[in-house]
Amino acid sequence: MSHSTQFDKYLINESSTIFQGLEKLNTNESLTLFVQNENGKIVGSLTDGDFRRGILKGISLEENIKKIMHDNFLYLKQNKPDLQLIDKARKSSIRLLPILDENYFLNHVLDLKKQKSMLPIEAVLMAGGRGERLRPLTDTTPKPLLKLGDKAIIEYNINNLTAFGVKQVYISVKYLAEKIESYLGDGSKYNLTINYLKEEKPLGTLGSVSLVNEFHTDSVLVMNSDLFTNLNLEEFYNHFIESGASMAIATFPYVVSVPYGVLDTAHSEVVSFLEKPTYTYQASAGIYLIKKDVLKDVPTDTFFNATDLMDLLISKNKKITYFPIVGYWIDIGKPDDYKKAQEYVKYLNV
Repeated sequence: MSHSTQFDKYLINESSTIFQGLEKLNTNESLTLFVQNENGKIVGSLTDGDFRRGILKGISLEENIKKIMHDNFLYLKQNKPDLQLIDKARKSSIRLLPILDENYFLNHVLDLKKQKSMLPIEAVLMAGGRGERLRPLTDTTPKPLLKLGDKAIIEYNINNLTAFGVKQVYISVKYLAEKIESYLGDGSKYNLTINYLKEEKPLGTLGSVSLVNEFHTDSVLVMNSDLFTNLNLEEFYNHFIESGASMAIATFPYVVSVPYGVLDTAHSEVVSFLEKPTYTYQASAGIYLIKKDVLKDVPTDTFFNATDLMDLLISKNKKITYFPIVGYWIDIGKPDDYKKAQEYVKYLNV
């Protein structure tokens, strides 16, 4: 039998008939079964389409399910997420991917309707700030716990991490830390593990990563907890890996319109003239992917911003890349930002 009984609804023995398979399939909302041999090894997969095609070919319902199963099926190896394979399954409209151990026993099932990916990263959320600009709202409630709809701001970020398969999250806390810890707990209700990094003094936007004894993934996501965004973390991660950079910065376009005519000058002469020009810059969204080895350069127990790490990397001729956010991004720093996010969330299914 399988190592776990929680996935029994997806399992059927290879000695079963097509009729027995149909009966089991009708109790399974995902319309997918995995076929196991008498030793519990997964040897094939079946979907409602396989049953339908078999019946249309005139195959008897009393025939063995091996007649219609796929023995060349897609699967993931335990502890070895394959993002290309996940993408292939997604594009092929495959909903369930079995995750098998070294003996081909079923260890877990990835439901691509409920989870978008399995990113091999850990995450650090910065949640220690006072939120001065949002007073008096933040006098008794830490900014990450302010509500957007029926959820706290930080919950949208945690839920997004869960959706992309992140299992380990560190949250840096200081101001009203006990309220954040009480609200979020150990992370089990979000299907991940939360550990808290307690800042005794302000450590900037990156300093608290030095409080983590050891990261267990090659890449680490660091982000502000008071952001409201639908950033696709898989696309961000793939860009980071393909770029070969030491650090990637998620960005949003910041447009500056100059209300005057602008002169381009050289040697006391006007070279060209632009009437009320508009310039677009890539601004940091407060979300970073950083190589674990690079984080060793973050000083211990010292105020240290992400910009300090950028300066350090540039001085060492290390590559930094950027990734434009396509979608929404709101930094909830001021009352107007908070109102905007409160209106925005009404029209989103998040």
